[in-house]
Amino acid sequence: MAMDATDYRILTFLQADGRITNQDLAARVHLSPSACHRRVGRLEAAGVILGYTAVVEPDAVGRGTVVFVHVALERQTEDAMAAFEAAVAGCPDITECHLMSGEADYLVKVAAADLPDFERIHRRDLSRLPGVARLQSSFTLRTVKKVGPFEPSGAAAPS
Repeated sequence: MAMDATDYRILTFLQADGRITNQDLAARVHLSPSACHRRVGRLEAAGVILGYTAVVEPDAVGRGTVVFVHVALERQTEDAMAAFEAAVAGCPDITECHLMSGEADYLVKVAAADLPDFERIHRRDLSRLPGVARLQSSFTLRTVKKVGPFEPSGAAAPS
């Protein structure tokens, strides 16, 4: 989908505040409310905007222990990867999973209540995921930067 500078400004404002009203958004990007609404709808329909969510503080909901787990599979076949990914999708304690290049095949982010809770998750879920050869866990000491807005770069940047 071709996007112009106004589309990128819309995305910037929505990433900063997903609850902004269409009226306020339109004023900030210098469009009429109806034109702004059409553009947002087009960005949603094209899959540029995937959804709107609330960002929750993990400590506030008893999930303050964040662990990144490097997962190496026994085999890197399509079937093995599909089985692993399907199993991960069913694990509510796994908040993110990324297929990686390098030594580990996947990087999994786990949100646990505390160290004993992570041990339970490790024993009950992670160690039983299909095809796992090795797990290596790294505990977050402090989050320096959380999910930030995506800005256009390279060829996608408006001129």
